[in-house]
Amino acid sequence: MLSNYLPILILGSIAIVLAILLMTLSKILGPYRPNKIKLDPYESGMDPVGEASDRYSISFYLVAIAFIVFDIEVVFVYPWAVSFLDYEVATLVSMVIFIAELFVGLIYLVKKGMLDWDMKEDGMFN
Repeated sequence: MLSNYLPILILGSIAIVLAILLMTLSKILGPYRPNKIKLDPYESGMDPVGEASDRYSISFYLVAIAFIVFDIEVVFVYPWAVSFLDYEVATLVSMVIFIAELFVGLIYLVKKGMLDWDMKEDGMFN
């Protein structure tokens, strides 16, 4: 049974050894010329403002979660759309219900003001 996994283990070992070897060679042979600009923490050219431990607004996380939910919707819709003609009418009805539920969720987000970037001081969900 273990012999079935031997090629995978060999390939994984080769990949790990090769990655470590190439990173080591890059560190040894590559140029290292640090200067003030390269050592700055941000590439935007702006000085950092505030502390690194400042809290983010909850709306940042809520928008990220909403993006993930609607992004996962696309993962379900694409395969269905590609093979749409192979399915029966019941599949069409179930996909319409699925998209309608997500549309209702989007309407809810818009009504609650979650997609408004001009936030009020007292919070987003009032």
